[in-house]
Amino acid sequence: MTDLPNLPGVNLATVSTDTGRLGTRANLEAAGKKFEAIFTGMMLGSMRKAKLADGLFESNALTQFRDMQDQQLAKSMAEHAPIGIGKAMTEFLAKNAGKTLE
Repeated sequence: MTDLPNLPGVNLATVSTDTGRLGTRANLEAAGKKFEAIFTGMMLGSMRKAKLADGLFESNALTQFRDMQDQQLAKSMAEHAPIGIGKAMTEFLAKNAGKTLE
């Protein structure tokens, strides 16, 4: 197989070692934006869980709606006001794939 580390709970038979999808700049940039959106979404979720104050009208429906709103906000932030982690990930992937993005 490959020299991938043995991770508990990870079936290496399902792990893809195909790096062909990293072949274009557009694919790398899209991966970077998606990574940034996921990271930002997790950050927003952590901030929401801190609960600095309890609302008067809290409910499961409101929480679910707020989670969906946070997902869209994270996607928008990654597209229009990135914090830079997506670009760093894109450059890391490009360096490891032997490609320059400049």
